[in-house]
Parts: sequence; C-alpha cells; structure tokens
Amino acid sequence: MNRTHVVIMAGGIGSRFWPMSSPEMPKQFIDVLGCGRTLIQLTADRFKEICPAENIWVVTSKDYADLVREQLPQIPSEHILLEPCRRNTAPCIAYVCWKIKTLNPKANVVISPSDHIVIDTTEFNRVVKGALKFTADSDAIVTLGMKPTRPETGYGYIEASLALTSPSNKEICKVDSFREKPDLPTAERYIQKNNYFWNAGIFIWNVNTVINALRVYQPELSAIFDELRSVFFTPAEQAHIDERFPLCPNISIDYAVMEKADEIFVYPASFGWSDLGTWGSLHETSSKDAQGNVCIGTNIQMYDSRNCIIHTTQEKKVVIQGLDGYIVAEKNNTLLVCRMSEEQRIKEFSAETSK
Repeated sequence: MNRTHVVIMAGGIGSRFWPMSSPEMPKQFIDVLGCGRTLIQLTADRFKEICPAENIWVVTSKDYADLVREQLPQIPSEHILLEPCRRNTAPCIAYVCWKIKTLNPKANVVISPSDHIVIDTTEFNRVVKGALKFTADSDAIVTLGMKPTRPETGYGYIEASLALTSPSNKEICKVDSFREKPDLPTAERYIQKNNYFWNAGIFIWNVNTVINALRVYQPELSAIFDELRSVFFTPAEQAHIDERFPLCPNISIDYAVMEKADEIFVYPASFGWSDLGTWGSLHETSSKDAQGNVCIGTNIQMYDSRNCIIHTTQEKKVVIQGLDGYIVAEKNNTLLVCRMSEEQRIKEFSAETSK
C-alpha cells in the first residue's frame, strides 16, 4: 500500500484576480496562466510523481463541489470532502487527516494549497520526497520555506536555526520562530540574513504526528472529529459534518499547531514558487518581453508600454499603447484597466460590481 497521501485545500474564495475570479468562480478554478490548465489542475499535476491519483484528497466548500469534480475527474469522489462553512485551515486539515487515518494508520501526508504555482517541478518533487522520507517514521512536522528573492511584505516568514540541521537530511533544520507579514523595513532586514524564508503553507507529516499534536494543542477541535469517526465513509457522513463542522474553532494550522509544537522543521527550497495572491505576483513570476510586459492572450500587441500585465484570453485582438505599470484584464464583458500600484483597490471594484 502506498503510504503517501496528498491533500489539496481548495475552499478559499480567491477573488483577488477580479474580473477573472469571483466568489462563484475562485482563482483556483481559473486558467490564470493562460496555459489551458487551471491552478487546481496544475497543483494536482505536480503531484503525479509523488502519489497515485487515488491517494489525492481535496477539501473544498460545498459550493465548489461540482467544479472540483469537473476539473479533477481522476480523484475518487469519496476523497472530495465538502465543508459546509469556512473555518480556516486547522479544521480543514483535521477533517481530512482523521479520514485518511481510518484508511491507513501509517499514512504520510502532504498538505498543499490549490492556488499556488511552481515553476521547477523537478526540484519541487525532490524536496517533497525528501521531506516525506524525513517524516515517515518520526514525530517531525516539516514546512517548506521558500528562499526569498525580494523584501516581500505579503508573506509570513519562517526564522530557521540553520546550525540545527537533521542528521538524516542536512537540508532540513529546526524552526526558530514564525513571523507575521512584516512591514517593508522589517522585510528588508529579513532578506539581509540567510535564515529567513517565506512561509509557503505547504506541510508534510505522518498522520499520527498531526493528530497527536491536534489532540494536545486543540482538544476541542479534536474531540469533534474523534466523535465523527464512526460515520466516516457512510451515507450519514455529510449530514453529520454539516451539523458539527460549524462548531469547530475558526483557527489556522499555524496558530493551532505550528507555533506551539516542538518538533517543527523547515526545508528551505527554491523552485519558482508564488502564491499568486495578486496581479503583481503573477507579473513577477511570469515570462516577460524586453519591456517587462506579461501578455496572456492570443493576439496582444504592445506599443510604447512597459512593466504591464495583460490578461485578455477572451478577446480576438488587443492593442495597448503608452501604458507603464498597468493591469489590463477582461472576463465575461468586464474590463479592468488599473495601475498595478493601486491593485489593493481591485477588491473594492469587485465588491461594487457584485452589488
């Protein structure tokens, strides 16, 4: 039996890529890169060498069940877990890990967001396999830390004790502390050191380790899923989840376990990672022309323009002239033209259009 299981968390509303995304069609279900695959499909694709499709799980909102089934038909239907409401990552992870343990008490698990991108999948596979080997028969929890390339204020950071490496894998070291998203001066200080890494939100552990940690640090949450074990994989499961899941505390796995447990390790890595939280991050990670423009669409012509991102996959022809540092994006008869520096206002635009 293959011990490795992969969990894709896909319950977020992901509406930052307006007008492409919306609460009804979050970014994880959209072809953001214009490559013919949505972000959740790309996430599943990169785990093909890690585990078989029958060992992949998706935790998502009940509202997105049909989208998951349509976009990931290779995943067993009983591995698509439906949250009746949003309760952050700790309840999501607890639910799926309790279920995985009922099938394989020795399972080794990777937890991954559904809406990130990875450029170097070969290096990604090497790192994840190394982490899985490290956690297979230990009490260790491993989080992947991305080597920073800029003083990013949109990510949390991991402070590592580089001198405290593991004898079994010299690339893995102890976590000293987790740091919240910093202001710019703090981020600049972080990247001047070599022991601060972006927190990618990708976790590796064996199922007993995380369940034991949740029982110690989150007994209220753990009691809910201990009580639900008898209904797992029965016709009554969803009704019981609908009733009990809303009672879970609204807490992230970082606060619930990662910042409390002792055996927390980080695997510093560099494989072209981005959480694609903004149009700016998509511009940062995409291939650019000589003028720094990113063009995603079939026929885009740029004149006297630089440092722009153009996403117009539904238009036959787009001509842009005289723009510097702009976002131009369209979807379903809605066109956005916005300075990239004013991107935070996109959420306001999105809220206005939904009224």
